[in-house]
Amino acid sequence: MNTNTSTQPASQLDIRPAPSATRAERMERVVTIIGRALVAALFILAALGKITNPKPFLEHMTQFGVPTWLLPAVIALELIGGVAILIGWRVREAAGALGIFCVLTAAIFHHQLGVKAEVTLFLKDLAIAGGLLVLAASAAARERAKRLAPG
Repeated sequence: MNTNTSTQPASQLDIRPAPSATRAERMERVVTIIGRALVAALFILAALGKITNPKPFLEHMTQFGVPTWLLPAVIALELIGGVAILIGWRVREAAGALGIFCVLTAAIFHHQLGVKAEVTLFLKDLAIAGGLLVLAASAAARERAKRLAPG
């Protein structure tokens, strides 16, 4: 079956290489990398802080009834998720997991909404979660677009 809908024979079709990235596309890539690096830094530095000085984090977890044996899992999530976002590997999964983590952090540690500082921390955690969920959704959309793109 001939799928050529052109009036020219297949041998005479004008086949040109795909155009190079536009300035806007290059800028989008740069901004995406910078944005991912900024988000990743938050989690990587948090994990390193917990590794180098776990005592205040363990005390904070105990104060809120969170089992301290979860600290290594938190460190692993922050470190692996942060590095994954930084290098662009499995961004959808990493950003989604960290987004859920931020919602849980807000609900568990910053639920004292009568205290102004806690409201700010609660809202910051939710804002970070929102940004991470948008990052996860855009990574998923980008993956779908790549699968559907010809070539």
